[in-house]
Amino acid sequence: MTALAERVRWAPRLAAGPAAGTWIALGLVVLLAAAIVTARGGDYLTQANLLNMLSRTTVLGIVAVGQTIAILAGSLDLSVAYLIGLTSLIAAEIMAGDPAMIGPAVLAVLAASALVGLVNGLVITKLQVNAFIATLGVGLVIKGILESRYEGPAGSVPVLFQRLGYDRIGPIPVSVLLMLAVAGAAALFLHRTRPGHHVYAVGGNVEVARLSGVPTTRTTVLAHVICSLCAGVAGLYLASRLGAGAPYVGTDGGYDLESIAAVVLGGTVLAGGRGGVSGTVAGVLLLAVLDNLFDQLVLDAFFKDVVRGAVIILAVAVYARRQLRARAQRAVRVPR
Repeated sequence: MTALAERVRWAPRLAAGPAAGTWIALGLVVLLAAAIVTARGGDYLTQANLLNMLSRTTVLGIVAVGQTIAILAGSLDLSVAYLIGLTSLIAAEIMAGDPAMIGPAVLAVLAASALVGLVNGLVITKLQVNAFIATLGVGLVIKGILESRYEGPAGSVPVLFQRLGYDRIGPIPVSVLLMLAVAGAAALFLHRTRPGHHVYAVGGNVEVARLSGVPTTRTTVLAHVICSLCAGVAGLYLASRLGAGAPYVGTDGGYDLESIAAVVLGGTVLAGGRGGVSGTVAGVLLLAVLDNLFDQLVLDAFFKDVVRGAVIILAVAVYARRQLRARAQRAVRVPR
């Protein structure tokens, strides 16, 4: 059995491990939050509160799903926050309040996003620039464009498109269904397609993947294109919520570092090759539950960041110890 086949066979199992732990942690945190709020005389597990939490996870969830694929491929993307602002402006300016321009605007946003992802991927693979530096540089280029052309919100989104941000199907917001659709599509891509398996192989060991016949350059570029497309979808959603494009809507939300934190919290290894979308969704929901609890307790913003940082460090430390323990147990089982 080749190294690639071995990795593909183990990929779903590896994805399930850390994700299960994150979902268990999410359940425990929800119970803890409900107990704290109830003890203070509030009511935590109401439909309104739960839907509010889910709605607030939409943007981070979509961006984090794309970031998961980039990280699984052994890379990352720091340009997503700037790209969100740019795509919200592209959408709003092309639509200009005209419902007939929704289709062209969406296509333009997807094309611009794919182009940014393509540039990121080519800079990393062809110029051999570290992903951190490459995507930060592309992000700064986008930032320069935004600062030179915009001083504030621009464009106008028609009411029909704003229904994406505000409508519901039954009790479920359309935005939540959008996030789940993106997550489901990404999971199918990773686990049911050959390019998805290649993402795990390249992230696990790019040299082994190359020797096994995996098109490593094309896989890395594809991972970045998908990551940027997710950021573009997030920009479209934010434009529908705001009714216009906003140059700093992505950076103000901190979606670059927040998305990476959600991915790591979900158990995906930052070096690539292990993890999955399920854990990322759990990580996003875990951050949302903590934010909602802090809001209800009216905690200081500084304290919120301290607790969020401590939770992320603790989660990664626990997962790292589990990995070391499992590796030691496998080494003991190997016959000498």
